[in-house]
Amino acid sequence: MKDTAAEMQIPVLKNEMAAGIDVEKRLKLLEEAEFIELIKEEGEYALYSNSENSIGWISENLGFTELPEKIELFKSKIKFRKLLERIYPDFYFQGVEFEKLDEIRVEEIKKPFIIKPDVGFFSLGVYKVSTDEEWEPVLWRIKAEVEEVKGRYPVQVLDTGNFIIEENIKGEEFAVDAYFNRAGKPVVLDILKHIFSSENDVSDRVYFTSKAIIENYRETVEDLLKEIGKLAGLRNFPLHMELRVGKDRRIQIIELNPIRFAGWCTTDIAHFAYGINTYRYFFEQLEPNWNKVLAGKEGKSFCLVILNKPAEINSKAVQTFDYEKLLSDFEKPLELRKTDHEKYGLFGYVFTETRDSNWVEIKRILKSDLREYISFKEIASDVPMLKD
Repeated sequence: MKDTAAEMQIPVLKNEMAAGIDVEKRLKLLEEAEFIELIKEEGEYALYSNSENSIGWISENLGFTELPEKIELFKSKIKFRKLLERIYPDFYFQGVEFEKLDEIRVEEIKKPFIIKPDVGFFSLGVYKVSTDEEWEPVLWRIKAEVEEVKGRYPVQVLDTGNFIIEENIKGEEFAVDAYFNRAGKPVVLDILKHIFSSENDVSDRVYFTSKAIIENYRETVEDLLKEIGKLAGLRNFPLHMELRVGKDRRIQIIELNPIRFAGWCTTDIAHFAYGINTYRYFFEQLEPNWNKVLAGKEGKSFCLVILNKPAEINSKAVQTFDYEKLLSDFEKPLELRKTDHEKYGLFGYVFTETRDSNWVEIKRILKSDLREYISFKEIASDVPMLKD
């Protein structure tokens, strides 16, 4: 993303993050007043953010545009469900305050159901409840997660003050990177399938894209986006959408994340798989020539593996993560991106190219708790390796 912004000389808001990464002085940084004035002059300006941490700034400074209103419509899962009632009139959901979760009469709610923060990110606080007996341990985990992530993200990104309970959406899960162009037409840039290790697994570990996935679902996804675009009046608007597709091929939306593609720049899987630079496509209003893009992609899947730390492992007890061993377990790793596990709760990301005939490597990492790559510190007894 940084390389694209530098090459295209796209105006970038000069904040602490932007100034910190502009070590080569190649970015076209604008002071806050200049940036705001540019958007006023342009009218409908194509705005992209790599992080939803920017939502607060947008709300405070770009109130003269429709952006704050559009963003809030999608970031609040409760407001989003109300918007979608015209498309899905029979879908069950309810909002509940975090402080009142103990008062829920779980036996009165049809199961299975999903509970998650009204404003959420990265599957934090997301759980599936299939029986009455599962509710108490799920409630305990939610409270533990809320305590752990306090202060890690702004409330515009993760607000655990309110939760939404909604009916479980059946079907295979997919994620979509797309944008609405200046004419309001939706343009799909990538479709990823999200796979899980078990029926109750709701974590982010493996997403993958392939020729078959694009060919099977692109037109259906575009039709759905057209309906959403009409309801919300979207133009010059990048998005990351998660959805499920049932056996009858009916699509049901899980959530739609505004002004960005896949989080933490993992949208770059479109580059590794198809040579699509999603940032350039958005800013230059380009559309993929899918017949050309998918040529020669038969028998391959392009995977995004998220190295999320097991929740029960104490971050302070981790000494090292063996990235070399991890990479050696894939036939063709394309890119490794490391992160600070103590700060962010995960070890990083791996992009891979995997032949369909070697899918066993993806099945293995999908079920792994990653302990085979973790070494622990010799620490005092008052700092446990595992959480209580």
